[in-house]
Amino acid sequence: MIAIIDYDAGNIRSVEKAILHLGEEAVITRDHDVIRKADKVVLPGVGCFGDAMERIRSYDLEEDIRYVALEKKTPFLGICLGLQLLFAESEETPGVKGLNLLPGKVVRIPAEEGLKIPHIGWNSLHFPKESRLFKGLSENSYVYFVHSYYLQAQEKELVAATCQYGSTVMDVAVEQGNIFATQFHPEKSSDVGLRIIQNFLSI
Repeated sequence: MIAIIDYDAGNIRSVEKAILHLGEEAVITRDHDVIRKADKVVLPGVGCFGDAMERIRSYDLEEDIRYVALEKKTPFLGICLGLQLLFAESEETPGVKGLNLLPGKVVRIPAEEGLKIPHIGWNSLHFPKESRLFKGLSENSYVYFVHSYYLQAQEKELVAATCQYGSTVMDVAVEQGNIFATQFHPEKSSDVGLRIIQNFLSI
């Protein structure tokens, strides 16, 4: 069973539908026992970093996340804001501490002439290393983004995918042990996205 953590964030239902489409059982939950006993855990999200961390803490979900990701080592997937929350901090809400499961910080996409922020739409991926999450996908596969902030990973060996927007090369997926995360939305990325989710479910 796959637990999708419910902290009142957006895009939860579309993640559930993608998992169900692939034939797996999924439950949207903030029940501590369900999360801790799940075979896999997904942390989706659309919205503000600070608001999201406030809700996660108000529902007492932070320790559940730390338990499954760091102690039990349950396969764990963060999506969009769910990726950003895995890191220590974000320029979106200075002073708010993230989950700090992985080393790095989240920064605003720099303004450039002719560049729209937020970054909304399809963009191609570059794979700097072999990754279980992107197994079977070709270089320059297209996926769907909606974001104004992006990850700067402290350790580049964490980075499983990058993409270029304007002159900025952004870290847009990470993989370390049982922890995976994507800045883009695999559940909205057609066949490529379904393959990514299937790869995660197969781990």
